Amino acid sequence: MIKWLDKYLENTLACILLAVMVIAIFTQVVTRTLNIPISWTEELARYCFIWLVYIGVSFAASRKSHIKIDAIAMLLDKKEKKYLSLLADLVFFAFSCFILFHSTQMVLELYHLGQTSPALGLPMWIVYLAGPVGFGLTSFRLIQQMIITFDELEAIKFDQIKVSE
Repeated sequence: MIKWLDKYLENTLACILLAVMVIAIFTQVVTRTLNIPISWTEELARYCFIWLVYIGVSFAASRKSHIKIDAIAMLLDKKEKKYLSLLADLVFFAFSCFILFHSTQMVLELYHLGQTSPALGLPMWIVYLAGPVGFGLTSFRLIQQMIITFDELEAIKFDQIKVSE
């Protein structure tokens, strides 16, 4: 079960959020066409999209699919590329922890304020919880990627030792 969650958590959440978002937008279009608009569908779609974006950050981090500039990496050998990747992950991890900390503070403030959304009546801290959840997962995925990179560096060092003998 843990291996399945490790492999498919973000993917599954993203699919569920996308499906809910599509159904909400479809429902809104149909009810507007029938001249009986439902106000909460737009809000639900918006909140699903917000959560989808934050879950997507974690998904991309787990697959090392974020936008990057390859020009420098093309000039480096295999070992240097791993060090560059590790440096990029460390910088991203620091940013992720910064956002995680501040977004958690914002969620706590909203929780204490008790503000709710206009159409759904949903507590706004739940909507803003997307930031801490998304960047918490991102931080976890970056730690996983750094461990993998360390293991790959050790394998490269081991291969170099074998070659020199």
